[in-house]
Parts: sequence; C-alpha cells; structure tokens
Amino acid sequence: MAVAFLLNGTLVHEAHTAPSTTVLDYLRGTQRLTGTKEGCAEGDCGACTIAVGRPAGQGEAPGLRWQAANACLMLLSQLDGAAVTTVEGLSGGDTLHPVQHALAEGDGTQCGFCTPGIVMSLYVLQRNAAAAGTAPLPDAEIHEALAGNLCRCTGYRPIVEAARALVAQPPADPPPQREPAPPAPSPRHAAGGELHLFPQDLGELLALRAAYPGAVLLAGATDLGLIPAKRRKGFPLAISTSRVAELQRIGQQEDALVLGAAVTYGQALGAVEAAFPAFGALIRRIGSRQIRGLGTFGGNLGTASPVGDTLPLLLALDAQVELAGPAGRRRLAVDDFLTGYRTTALAGDEVIVALRLPLLVPGEQLFAWKISRRFDQDISIVLGAFRLRLADGRLATLAAAFGGMAERAKRARTLETALVGRPWAGAAPQGIEAALDTDFSPLSDHRSGAAYRRAAAANLVRRLHLATTRPDLPLSLEAL
Repeated sequence: MAVAFLLNGTLVHEAHTAPSTTVLDYLRGTQRLTGTKEGCAEGDCGACTIAVGRPAGQGEAPGLRWQAANACLMLLSQLDGAAVTTVEGLSGGDTLHPVQHALAEGDGTQCGFCTPGIVMSLYVLQRNAAAAGTAPLPDAEIHEALAGNLCRCTGYRPIVEAARALVAQPPADPPPQREPAPPAPSPRHAAGGELHLFPQDLGELLALRAAYPGAVLLAGATDLGLIPAKRRKGFPLAISTSRVAELQRIGQQEDALVLGAAVTYGQALGAVEAAFPAFGALIRRIGSRQIRGLGTFGGNLGTASPVGDTLPLLLALDAQVELAGPAGRRRLAVDDFLTGYRTTALAGDEVIVALRLPLLVPGEQLFAWKISRRFDQDISIVLGAFRLRLADGRLATLAAAFGGMAERAKRARTLETALVGRPWAGAAPQGIEAALDTDFSPLSDHRSGAAYRRAAAANLVRRLHLATTRPDLPLSLEAL
C-alpha cells in the first residue's frame, strides 16, 4: 500500500507518510529537496513547480507525457505511478541543465526564490515543444507557459528571451521512449491513519462510494488541496476519481460535446476550443498550466463555487450533467444541479460521470468575459457568458449567465426576457441595470463591492452588444 514513484530517476516506495501530505511538504521535509520553494501554498505563485511525467495513453506514442504542477496543491498519493523531476534532478554534478544555463547567462534570475519554479516550467515547455515538433514557439505560447510563475525581481524580458533560445534547441534529456518507466500504481494507500482509494472503473467507484459514505471525493485536488496546504488538515478517508476510465472520455454524441468528469482542463482544451472558441479562451485563464493539468470539469462543477469559471458557460450552453449511483444513471440540467452556495443536487451515494455541452446551432454565437484583478491566475470578480442568435436585426434568442453575482452561478432570466425580441442594431438596449437588479443581489467582499459587480455585469451586456454589432472595435483591451 506504499506510494511508489520515480523521484529524479530513483524509485521511491513511501509507506510511512500520510497520503494527503502535500507533495511540497514531502519534498522539502522528508526528501530534503529544498530547491522546490513555498511561496503562497495555494497554487498562485509557481515557486513550487515540479515536472510530473505519466505513461502515454492509448493511441499516443510510447513514453512519458510531462506536465508542470504545483507541488503545494498536489497530494502525495497523486504521485503514485508517476515520474517526478525537481530542480535538483536537472543538473549533473557541476554541469547546469540548459534551462538553468540560459536563465543564468541571460540575467533571468536575481534573488533566486522564484527561479526553481520558472526553471521547471521552462523545462516542461522545452521538452513538450521538442516532442511535438512545434519549436520555435510563438511568444504567446511562452507567456502562457510562464503565466503561473510570479517573478518579483527581474521582470519577464530576460526570462522570455531565455525561453525563446531554449525552445529553438533540442532538450538535453533522453527522449520519452528511453526514459525509465515509473512503477505500476497501487489501488490503495494507507499511512498515518489515512486511507486513500483509487478505483479503476465506475462500478468500483460506486461500490466504494457506498461502502465509505463519509469519504471525500478527490479529482485534481486543486480546490480541496487547499485544506492540507493552508489549514494543515489531511483527508483520513478519500476516494480518487482520477483513474476511472469512464470518467476520462472526451467525445461528441448527439450534437453535443461530452466531457468525462475527471477530464482535466488541459486535456479538454483542444476539443472545447474547436467547438466553442470563447470557452477555450476562458479555459486559458483558469489558473495556470500547473492548475489546468490537474483541475477537472467535474471537480469545478461539484464544488459549486459561485465564482467557478466554467459554470456560467455551462449554464449559457444549457449543459447537462450525468450522475450515477446505485439506482442507475440520471441527467440533470446544470441549472437544476446547482442548488445554492457550494451545494448541489448530487446525492450522497452518487458521483458525477460526465458533462454534456450542446453544440451551437447555425446562427448561434457564444461569448464569455471574465473580470478579475489580474488577467492571468486570478479568481473572477464577475464572469458573464452569453449564447445568442440574431435574426432580422433583432435579438432572437439569449441565454445569459453570470458568476460572482449571487450565492451560485445563475441565469439572468429577467434580463433574457427583457432583451429577446428587441431591436439589436444601433444603440445599446435600455433597462439593463433594472433587469439585472431583479435577477441578482450581489454581495460585497474582499474581492469587490456590490456596486462594482452590478456595474461590471451591466457593462458586459453592453460589451456583448458591441461585439455583435461592431466586430471591428478592439474590445479585448485587457489582453493587449
């Protein structure tokens, strides 16, 4: 029942450390690999970034697939069956790895605290670019890869210049097919008074859910991982959904994109972007690549946060959620699934299986805009999502949903009724604020005030009007 993984090329069997210990604490405390730093302990700063490699899936070339991850939010049990590389695993004796050399020579490091995390993000970027044959990379790709790493000393110019040089040369590491294979994962981990279970299929997951009704369900743990990271409390009993094959599927059925509940944002990005470009653009602003490689669609829906980034888009698309339990399967509209502040219609013996996102019909458009203090790596103040169709100069249909405006993400039903059927060309429609005040009573908190939220939501509706009537206007100023 030990957690087994490769750590900088060495096989580790860890049978004595509690499985909900954060990887950051384990690396720094147990392994004394202190190059991995703690900056925020909540997945924001990237100082704890490590590289995690897992065997390729079906249909992929053999070898390991590497991703950057925040060690502060990962649990030790999540490393089982993986290969892990920290900054200490890059250099050979007195020889720097090319990533380290490029940053040092290009003055990309000063105090050095954030540097190990930046090194690891660039290490994964270089490896993946070489494996995919996509080098050299556009600057947008480099900036996105670095968006999860905060540097307070240098500014990013020398770091980006180092990245440009790196992706133009082959990595100094062995190709994926020549790397040592990590050990086979174990279905259960028990240590320190904790038990973490890893079912392989849906039937086993439901059986464990029934046998252990008090267990915490874990997917990517990018939200629940804050409990051990910040509150220093573990999960005595947990069931992971990460290895359930039925929850890993991405496909198209009956004019809808279907995403398994355990599909990560990173895995689904290509399919979502192809079907819904606005949704894809929004996904690129959900945390960083470190977060998107672990966070799941089912987890974001299940936690039911009022500022969960995917939820307004699911509502605007009239998405459905498929649930499974001992009594069988059922489908609910996401609007019916969300019942209140972090509460849902999920029964205690049920699990989320998949999300069904209806494809746009001819003439429909989807827009989504997120208002936050920072463009990257920040929680929404207000997020608006809109699906609409225009006909004969009028707004024929509208589905409008907002996050950050109520105790949960909600449709703006009064606004929809007020605007549908009205002329859409010319000046922006009147009565937006009055309709939104009927739909929502936003709160003031440490992130924003109620008045600002009201104004921002109304202005997003006006932005929708401009986006559909004046496509020549540069509306994405925050991305410039």
